[in-house]
Amino acid sequence: MSVKTFHFVWFLPENGFTFGGAGGGHGGLWWRPFESQKRGGGYRFPLKQALTAGSLAFAGDTIAQLSERYRKRNSLSDSDSDSGFSKDIMWMLCSNHDWLRALRMASYGFLLYGPGSYAWYQYLDHALPKQTVENLLLKVLLNQIVLGPSVVAIVFAWNNIWQGKLSELPNKYQKDAIPTLITGYKFWIPVSALNFWVVPLQARVAFMSMGSIFWNFCLSATMSK
Repeated sequence: MSVKTFHFVWFLPENGFTFGGAGGGHGGLWWRPFESQKRGGGYRFPLKQALTAGSLAFAGDTIAQLSERYRKRNSLSDSDSDSGFSKDIMWMLCSNHDWLRALRMASYGFLLYGPGSYAWYQYLDHALPKQTVENLLLKVLLNQIVLGPSVVAIVFAWNNIWQGKLSELPNKYQKDAIPTLITGYKFWIPVSALNFWVVPLQARVAFMSMGSIFWNFCLSATMSK
């Protein structure tokens, strides 16, 4: 006899986050029953995927911060000796690092992107299980029109909430959301196609998170404007 288990499904909310029972309303965080042959029930937090996403978000932000300090250093100095350059490298690595900013990005990866994207890929594989060209293209399309805008919307909100600048969020969306999405589409469409076609489900968050080092670099740079 098959046993129903509940899997966590993440959708971008229209009017805030809501919780509903199986087959409940649209939007927010809700539980939807999927048929499963595995015994034992309940939602299990995907710790491995969350840790991977959090670590790589932290790495992407660190690269962004080092890059910003390197450019700032070059703008203040026309020439450097070898010893001076080495000292500057150590200075960039060990001082003036914004740890709170790094924590914001890491917590976003751990609490939101890792679990949310893993649930999203589970949902797509459940809804479109066959490995056909049509399903591949549909998954890539859905990834761009659902997951992409969701990520941009959530990370902008997450950053502004942490900084106590929630009132500035509409202006941030208006100024940076569309350019960030366009950059994301150029990068993530081919990466998503490879992800769905080649990478197994259990490795997809790790694969996409590796791509997220570059993407988190872009996001972190955008957040710091």
